[in-house]
Amino acid sequence: MDRTFSSVVVPVLRAPFSSRTWREAGYLLAALPVALVCIPLALVGGPAGRIQRDLVARLLGRRIEPPKDGRLAALAHAVLSLPLAVAGLAVTVYGWSLVPLNLGWPLRPLLGMGTGDYSDAWGGPTFAGAWALHALVGGVGFLLLMPWIGRGLTALQGRLAAGLLGPRRIGPGRAALLALPVTAVAAVVAVPIVHQL
Repeated sequence: MDRTFSSVVVPVLRAPFSSRTWREAGYLLAALPVALVCIPLALVGGPAGRIQRDLVARLLGRRIEPPKDGRLAALAHAVLSLPLAVAGLAVTVYGWSLVPLNLGWPLRPLLGMGTGDYSDAWGGPTFAGAWALHALVGGVGFLLLMPWIGRGLTALQGRLAAGLLGPRRIGPGRAALLALPVTAVAAVVAVPIVHQL
């Protein structure tokens, strides 16, 4: 029992501080700008596929062999990965920003966020209760959750890149079936987040 508990709890506690987590977060932050640069680059016959494969190799540690005809594959990947890259960027920025915003909840008024009134805040009516709940749920909770969300998003991005930029292609139709549902879910989740801001 103790061994099983530690085999689950220890990786969860270590994940926010691992280099893998921060490489994956870096990929999710870079994927959208790289895709936007690679679309025109692929149209003029530039090295878009190599740039996209290098990004996957450097940040996700996944080597993808180039296909024989890479120009259309690079364009397809840049275009079809856009919705997933937008979702990944939004989720990464928002999710990781919640960690310091909630750990430092009392400092929010200094940033122009909220009125400083904690009587109606989650965990209120006391200052200590409001801070504790925000720090525990929003700070520590997102600190432990975000690495796993990042791993899921980068697993999808890696699969999409391998399928479109590698020698064994999945085709644009299957790639769209992979990327669009994830993007739709991210868009639905984004609605309450946007209203909260």
